[in-house]
Amino acid sequence: MGLGTYATAARATKGIPTLLVVVLISTSANLRSIHAEVFAGIHWAPKIANATVVGTVNKIKLFKKEELEPILKTSNRIGQGGFGDVYMGYLSDEIRAVAVKKAKSDVKLVDQFANEVIIQSRVLHKNIVNLIGCCLEVDVPILVYEYVSNGSLDNILHDSNRVSLDLDLCLKIAAQSARGLAYMHSEITTPILHGDVKPANILLDENFVPMISDFGTSRMITIEDHYTSTIIGNWGYMDPEYAQTGLYTSKSDVYSFGVVLLELITRKKVLDPDISNLLGNFYDPYTTKKGVVELVDPEILAQGTIEMFHSLAEIIVQCLNLDVDLRPKMADVAERLQYLLK
Repeated sequence: MGLGTYATAARATKGIPTLLVVVLISTSANLRSIHAEVFAGIHWAPKIANATVVGTVNKIKLFKKEELEPILKTSNRIGQGGFGDVYMGYLSDEIRAVAVKKAKSDVKLVDQFANEVIIQSRVLHKNIVNLIGCCLEVDVPILVYEYVSNGSLDNILHDSNRVSLDLDLCLKIAAQSARGLAYMHSEITTPILHGDVKPANILLDENFVPMISDFGTSRMITIEDHYTSTIIGNWGYMDPEYAQTGLYTSKSDVYSFGVVLLELITRKKVLDPDISNLLGNFYDPYTTKKGVVELVDPEILAQGTIEMFHSLAEIIVQCLNLDVDLRPKMADVAERLQYLLK
């Protein structure tokens, strides 16, 4: 099966069970139905609720392993972590760079990577990183993404090689990131919760346009409430309600985004032991207005008005509200940030 072929396919190799990939294609080139059995028969198949999930699906190219091997060299590695490695390179028929995400051979990562394929096949937005395709001829899928040249927001904010950020650029990054999350929550047929919103999962292109990335822990929501048996995420950005109850909702993403917004305007890391009070300063509505001005990065503070930062503080406080019901929707946050940008 060649590059970009979509079909029902079976591959059998010596010592490996037959892999069966079922993609149900409708008569429309742009509208496809993916059922819970979309990866039925694949030994790394994820389990998706027992429900049929229907919606718009984007084309995902199926790569052969040999097509990606020239990129998967140590000299091309641009990142690594507990999940595996990320490589940058060029496909034989492309002039644009791609980022290839290769997991460790760890059974614990199987569902996470398969879930990422399913989730990203369902989204198409300028503020969400684009999944070009994947390779299924391995134990854990190899994922091929568009390459986003400026790295993560976490690196931009906190690396030793400080990148200059003015207020307008910060607001642009915040508003467009919020727009990407709002699209996932409320603008597609089956809402998607990201599940791990943090600066490391917001990538920036050459024009500092933000793109939401890393959907391994994301969830497609087919019912109103979504409980998880295992708490997953980064504690500094995690919704306290989710940590206590296991209930993950769209307002959990909103909480995490509030922490990101706080880091963005202060350029201080929420998990930095030297500033452990960063979040605490925003929980008390009576001290917020004073606290936010004191915490804002001097370069950013020099370009805005007190009223501007009071408005940002109000958004942050509302996102971080311990009462889930009082947190705004992501679409509202995006709209308010866009208004401040004008």
